Amino acid sequence: IHRYLLSTAAAIALCLNMPALAQHPTSAPRNSAAQEQLSKPDMEFMKKAAIGGMAEVELGKLAQQNGQSQPVKDFGSRMVQDHSQANDQLKSIAQQKGVQLPQQLDGEHMQMRDRLAKLQGDQFDRAYMRMMTTDHDKDVKEFRKEAQTSKDPDLKRFARDTLNTIEQHDQLAHNVDRQLISTGSSRAPR
Repeated sequence: IHRYLLSTAAAIALCLNMPALAQHPTSAPRNSAAQEQLSKPDMEFMKKAAIGGMAEVELGKLAQQNGQSQPVKDFGSRMVQDHSQANDQLKSIAQQKGVQLPQQLDGEHMQMRDRLAKLQGDQFDRAYMRMMTTDHDKDVKEFRKEAQTSKDPDLKRFARDTLNTIEQHDQLAHNVDRQLISTGSSRAPR
């Protein structure tokens, strides 16, 4: 009986201490906990937006150097300014969430940059503005979707705020492209 009471007392003491142990779990590092809070689509959006933003800045710099028409050069300048600002905002959110964003362009965007870098003047203007209209049409859809579906409030706000700017870029890209067509600069060579 004495042994039974001792083992019962030990079992009760162990059970009473368990809730105290459960209250102090070993905490994971802040970064991985924050990453786990982000959904897979949110993580993918952040990475795509980072690469796309870097590409817009690099291609905008090319437009300032290789473009012939002033509207194309001005559009490139606006891309550098606006996308640099958006990239900084995204980096700040990623840092808070413990997400490592890509630091360089992916293969697809490097090929785009390299193809454009070989062009000058009229040819550059046509190719760049065609690329910008297509790219911004796609970006508007992606940012709109993220603004509506993101589970993360910071990312949702970033997507919503940036969407407004990207919609302006999309409209401007189509306007500049139409200007090139009306002046004959955007017609394909024969």
